[in-house]
Amino acid sequence: MADVTDSQTTQRLPRPEAESAGDRSPEIRLAKGLLQGLREDLAHDVLAYRPLPPLGRNGPVIRRLPGKRLGDWAVWIRHALVAFAAFLVVTGGYGVAADPYEDRGDLNVLVLLIPAAAVLLTLIRPVAAFWLSLASTPFVSLVVSGWGDWPWSIPSFIAHLTVITVVAFRTRPRTAAWMWLLTGVYGTFASAVLSPGGYYGANTVPMMFVSAMSLLVVTLWHVRRQAREEVAVQQSVTAVERDRRTLLEERTTIARELHDVVAHHMSVVAIQAEAAPYRVENPPPELEQAFATIRENAVAALTELRRVLGVVRAEDYEAPDAPQPTLADLGGLIGNVREAGLEVGLAITGAVRELPQGVELSAYRIIQEALSNVLRHAPGASAKVEVSYVLGGLGVRVVNGPADRLGKPSPGSGHGLTGMRERVTMLNGEMTAGPADDGGYEVAAYLPVAKDESA
Repeated sequence: MADVTDSQTTQRLPRPEAESAGDRSPEIRLAKGLLQGLREDLAHDVLAYRPLPPLGRNGPVIRRLPGKRLGDWAVWIRHALVAFAAFLVVTGGYGVAADPYEDRGDLNVLVLLIPAAAVLLTLIRPVAAFWLSLASTPFVSLVVSGWGDWPWSIPSFIAHLTVITVVAFRTRPRTAAWMWLLTGVYGTFASAVLSPGGYYGANTVPMMFVSAMSLLVVTLWHVRRQAREEVAVQQSVTAVERDRRTLLEERTTIARELHDVVAHHMSVVAIQAEAAPYRVENPPPELEQAFATIRENAVAALTELRRVLGVVRAEDYEAPDAPQPTLADLGGLIGNVREAGLEVGLAITGAVRELPQGVELSAYRIIQEALSNVLRHAPGASAKVEVSYVLGGLGVRVVNGPADRLGKPSPGSGHGLTGMRERVTMLNGEMTAGPADDGGYEVAAYLPVAKDESA
């Protein structure tokens, strides 16, 4: 009997190109990433037109300059510094390169115009300016100083240092690193291969050291600016979130107070509907059924109200023992404020009448918050409270004079007006708040009241 052995065949699928061993190597991926960064920063769109914009008029220094004309000139200070650097390249380089034994002054000037042009080119085409400065360096050095200063003659040294500094200022730290690295590669190659004396007398090391210091300063400036922008964004987001949280907290407070007000009235309705049939001798069944229906609806509405509005209460929230304040309690409020050192006057005009509890509560809170703001932000000032019972509503006005210069305002949350506006908006009213003519502050609100709501 023959033995039969099953042979297992392994099928090898073709490996995709992206899954090759070289692509999976972290060293290869790192090298590709570096080359990709070099291509994006210094090889892609070399001739891109990117003019350097003037400085803003709201800068920390320019906005403090006296006179508009001086500020108009100051916004171009960066362009003037670059132009002055180009001028130094031409004039300073020509003075150093002038040879009394050889009449080639005109040639020196023509050659020096190339690095000067590279410096000026940083204002409109920064990447192209770097390549022009690097490419023109050996020709400028040979014509101007021969093999004396190699591979960087004095004008080339000044021009290239200015170019990489300005380009780094206009781009990003990664571009600065690439420019510094390419400068070192060129300097090493020119010193070892192109110079007849090798490294002897080469000035690549001074160039690398000075450029490293310059680029380090620019990089720190970039990092600081980016950190400042991130902090500004975070502060803006925090301010928005704080405003939103304050708004929600104020709405929660209003909802709690309204819950207490409405729950009180609904409870009274339910109790009166339950007790009403016993006040009538032999009430008809229809009347008893009507009162029973009223009570059931009141209890159902009260239950639904507590279920819906109860979610706004914090777990540690406790209902106040005392009833919610009304305009009848203004005397006590003003008395407390006077004891705190604020001189307050009260004027009530119109036919005083009982208004809906929600309106009186909102008016009381508006006056309370306005007087608190006077205590915090206008120490030493006097205030006046005006309550006007007008046809169709209630007017409230709180105005204070200018603060005493010797007093020191206390910092506040700055969101008191938000709560006032929320209360006024809830009642479909109107409110204005702003500086008064005498240097003080005025808060005025109008709370409408329907005719059938007035007691």
